[in-house]
Amino acid sequence: MSLDFAPAAPTSLLNNLNPEQLAAVTLPSRPALILAGAGSGKTRVLTTRIAWLIQTGQVSPAGVMAVTFTNKAAKEMLTRLGAMLPIPVRGMWIGTFHGLCNRFLRAHWKLANLPQSFQILDSQDQLSAVRRVIKAMNLDEERFVPKQVTWFIAGSKEEGLRPRDVQVRDEQSRTLAAIYQAYEDQCQREGVVDFAELMLRTYELMRDQPALREHYQRRFRHVLVDEFQDTNRLQYAWLKAFAGPETSVFAVGDDDQSIYAFRGAQVGNMSDFEREFHVEQVIKLERNYRSFGNILDSANALISHNTRRLGKNLRTEAGPGEPVRVYESTSDYAEAQWLLEEAQQLHRDGTPRSEIAILYRSNAQSRVLESALFNAGIPYRVYGGLRFFERAEIKHALAYLRLLENPNDDTSYLRVVNFPTRGIGARTLEQLQDAARATGRSLYQSVGAVTGKGGANLAAFNTLVDAMRDNTRGLTLREIIEHVVQASGLADFYRNEKEGRERLENLDELVNAAEAFVTQEGFGKDAVALPVDEHAGAVVVSPGTIAEGDPPAVARTEQAPDAETGEIMSPLAAFLTHAALEAGDNQAQAGQDAIQLMTVHAAKGLEFDCVFITGLEEGLFPHENSLSDYDGLEEERRLMYVAITRARRRLYLSHSQTRMLHGQTRYNIKSRFLEELPEAALKWITPKAQAFGSGYARDYRAAWSSGSGRGSAAGAGEKTLAPKVATSEGVALRTGQSVFHTKFGEGVIVTLEGSGADARAQINFGRHGMKWLALSVAKLTPVD
Repeated sequence: MSLDFAPAAPTSLLNNLNPEQLAAVTLPSRPALILAGAGSGKTRVLTTRIAWLIQTGQVSPAGVMAVTFTNKAAKEMLTRLGAMLPIPVRGMWIGTFHGLCNRFLRAHWKLANLPQSFQILDSQDQLSAVRRVIKAMNLDEERFVPKQVTWFIAGSKEEGLRPRDVQVRDEQSRTLAAIYQAYEDQCQREGVVDFAELMLRTYELMRDQPALREHYQRRFRHVLVDEFQDTNRLQYAWLKAFAGPETSVFAVGDDDQSIYAFRGAQVGNMSDFEREFHVEQVIKLERNYRSFGNILDSANALISHNTRRLGKNLRTEAGPGEPVRVYESTSDYAEAQWLLEEAQQLHRDGTPRSEIAILYRSNAQSRVLESALFNAGIPYRVYGGLRFFERAEIKHALAYLRLLENPNDDTSYLRVVNFPTRGIGARTLEQLQDAARATGRSLYQSVGAVTGKGGANLAAFNTLVDAMRDNTRGLTLREIIEHVVQASGLADFYRNEKEGRERLENLDELVNAAEAFVTQEGFGKDAVALPVDEHAGAVVVSPGTIAEGDPPAVARTEQAPDAETGEIMSPLAAFLTHAALEAGDNQAQAGQDAIQLMTVHAAKGLEFDCVFITGLEEGLFPHENSLSDYDGLEEERRLMYVAITRARRRLYLSHSQTRMLHGQTRYNIKSRFLEELPEAALKWITPKAQAFGSGYARDYRAAWSSGSGRGSAAGAGEKTLAPKVATSEGVALRTGQSVFHTKFGEGVIVTLEGSGADARAQINFGRHGMKWLALSVAKLTPVD
């Protein structure tokens, strides 16, 4: 193919490349591995490499194939190439794995045994297709859960396995293989393919058709792969099928940022590529254009503890910058409050809220953070996920709770009447809704009008709701939620989901939210949460007391007036109102400046001026599931490395002495990752002597008692002051401590002043704001 312009030395393309980037871009045509560190300009290297090859006449635009993982990355590459080259680039083979496979199969549909107009199933369509197969085979969906079967099929395909290749060990696996075969037959009849099928069928076609394979190996003389560390087994096999003896494969990746093992990514593919393709030179892009030196030194020191890596060290010419700030809080609520105040100060100092990111290991951690932002009226956005009270599992649990309060809530009824599935189909619900409309009654009240099996299943659901209400009378809000999550079937359902562990963690966090709510609102943790039966003659009393003459069997509820309406509300009703308000308020509008909240996984590929990494405690980050597995711990460390390298100017790390888990206060050991960071890069803004329950606490106490402390980075020129101490009714109090007040709930002591009868404390009570209290009058109880 002739070019529209004469090949020339593209000096302008190579301007401003650093030596390592220049070496990578101008490599001879042979297999190459580029270790591209975070913020090192890998996208620039990839696109410049393609443009350089074309401009120097080494390859035509049709002879290049570049593959990446996201549509966003593919569009970015095409946009940059369009600006570099005076030719149309839209037709070039640059795209995602699935996108290029689709293009390949459209061109070779006959050879692939597909109809010319084959359709692609998205994840929901695939789930529906699997469900139809299970139903047609008369199998029990509780034993062969459609979602689990769908994951089994996708996982088999990603391993390159067809139904006949699946290892059959017992009756269960034999049936799964049979479902897989029936699903394949159904897809073939209907002319549809799922995402994994796009990859597998393309690979099989290249493997089994020598003429086709030779054609593409001759055509694509240059194959470039982005994010190579994220490739799975099938994607690597697919790449090898396109790579002929004369093909120059240019693989770009960072083994230190391989964090998707749970999706099948094989970090070992990079080492295998280096060996199998006889890579003569590995080029390391180590100059970072994003972060200051202290941030990079922390990342380098941390990741050096991983042994199975190809090895590189990030560096910058921007100078050390500010030290990495480390904060220890007394509780997760105190952590959130500190973080909120720091973020507000950053914003006042000129940092846009959109340049402030709060990262956490588990989605469940967002709830306390969201609550602090909500109470302060600060807009925030949950990136790559839903706000806590908008998550499906939380909305399901809240719907069940609303039915306890009001079984005639049709919206909640429809949400959970068949979740988890109870054999109540669309036709049955249509009949129920028709009956309710005809009589002007609620769905709950109209169940008797539906006959047959559907009617019986509806009646069973009503019985379940009634039983949950009866069984939770006299219980606290925490106990009610725990009971409902179990009795409704939600817990069992999510235990059987592939990624259900995170949803279960969120449901546990709902218990924590309830516990915090009753404390903050002054109900008391032991307040009975369900409303009393208005016909039982009970009166409203404080928790733990009995009104004179009341029968002991009468359930009691602590109730309080709603601040706006004056309506008397039980703790359960008040909490449901709170959840609804928090779900609907403070949501940042499109384009609005808002603080960014996200998991570390969601943060990959992003960067911010200021980053907070929260919850750095053993069992949380690194996650408890990784602690017994060497590979798992190394992946957790890579995840921390990714988190650190998101920060441009400022990085904050925080951990908490105590954290609410499953409605219980847990005492935490701080994360080992904090000990793997270089002391010279850190600034401890709380005394390390306060490390509570830490295996390292002895050293900190010794340093603290000697007066030297480790409260600031070397050379920082600051000393960390010990917290002030005062007493309230003989109980010792200190700054930074969490305390409980009977009216204002839980708060954190910010300042202590005076002594004796004149002692007073400034306390941040979250939603109640900052309060000055006289310690001789206020009855403050330390919170464990």
